[in-house]
Amino acid sequence: MNLLEQALNEYVTIRRSLGFRLRLPASLLRNFVAFLKAEGAAYITTELALRWATLPRKAQPSTWTWRLGIVRRFAAWYKTTDSRTEIPPAGILSHRYWRKAPHIYSDKEIRALLHQAQYLPSPRGLRASTFVTLLGLLATTGMRINEALNLDSKDVDLNLGILYIRRTKFGKSRYVPVHPSCTEALKKYAKARDRILPAPLTPAFFVSERGRRITEWAARYTFAKLSQQLGLRAQAKGHGRGPRFHDMRHRFAACTLINWYRSGVDVERELPKLATYLGHVHINDTYWYLEAVPELLRLATDRLVKREAQQ
Repeated sequence: MNLLEQALNEYVTIRRSLGFRLRLPASLLRNFVAFLKAEGAAYITTELALRWATLPRKAQPSTWTWRLGIVRRFAAWYKTTDSRTEIPPAGILSHRYWRKAPHIYSDKEIRALLHQAQYLPSPRGLRASTFVTLLGLLATTGMRINEALNLDSKDVDLNLGILYIRRTKFGKSRYVPVHPSCTEALKKYAKARDRILPAPLTPAFFVSERGRRITEWAARYTFAKLSQQLGLRAQAKGHGRGPRFHDMRHRFAACTLINWYRSGVDVERELPKLATYLGHVHINDTYWYLEAVPELLRLATDRLVKREAQQ
């Protein structure tokens, strides 16, 4: 292990002790250090950082900027140890990331996904049930896919209808109450799961037919194939492009806000509650939907015009 590898391990350990998960950044930095090693470099240079950051060439420029930012933070920390370290100047890659407009699934599309999931190859009868329940949970709660997959059975209170989401994005934990119909669906799944796998190999709530926790990769692949079968995604060897798991989260947030506006609820007062339910760190992440979803922008504008007319 060379000095840069040792430094990276220390850097990751320190950042994680401060509450940062660094799952993807740590992996990318290991790739960067391996790149430096292959180039025969003993320290970080701006030229090498730029060359690494702009790989792969087909990536979005905003991705290059993000990759360079990860290296810049590591370089700034490491320079205190090795004065030869060059910190890539800020702004050298200044492409800004623009959030894509969300796909707001229609009720018809959600029903089609749930129906299609019933026909997943399932020798023991569990895989289809698992994905039907998982998709239903995501659609009705707006949870992140990794939050649902990381649920353990002890985190799912089937009596009170409450889920405990442990240390997810940004290290936050929260309780998520669910609708009684959702609770009944979870009870039905848990009963079938325990009958098919009375002694699973994991404490996970959602399990594979082998009795193990479902990986995020496997869940995304299955979802992509279901979407392709329904025409929501173009046919491709891999995942293809099109609506994602995360768009179910967008659907939940957008539908909640639209229902609030239509029913006359004071949305500005209620918005922090939605942000808390979704696990947003900043309420601005929730406000984003007001400009990202055309119908919401129109409803918000109509509410503002009506308010001003009454003054």
